Amino acid sequence: MYRGGQPYGTGRPTRLTPHEVRNRTFAPRRRGVDPDQVREFQATVADELADLHRQVHKLAQENERLKRALRDWQSMHARHCRPPNQGRW
Repeated sequence: MYRGGQPYGTGRPTRLTPHEVRNRTFAPRRRGVDPDQVREFQATVADELADLHRQVHKLAQENERLKRALRDWQSMHARHCRPPNQGRW
């Protein structure tokens, strides 16, 4: 039911996983390509994809850390601010 960590039908495009790239097979053709070259290319693409997945995960964690720090700072700053002017304007 899940692919690339996302449930089907979320409206977001599914992501290929390195495992899917490495294990993809192709139907033989009359004038096919060198299977060793295809496997080598798949390995290269899968390695790059794995690296990108790691980077996205790391950036998502950093983003969450920054959001928490900003919320903490805003909460601390709000406590030290004066209340708004109670005048007519």
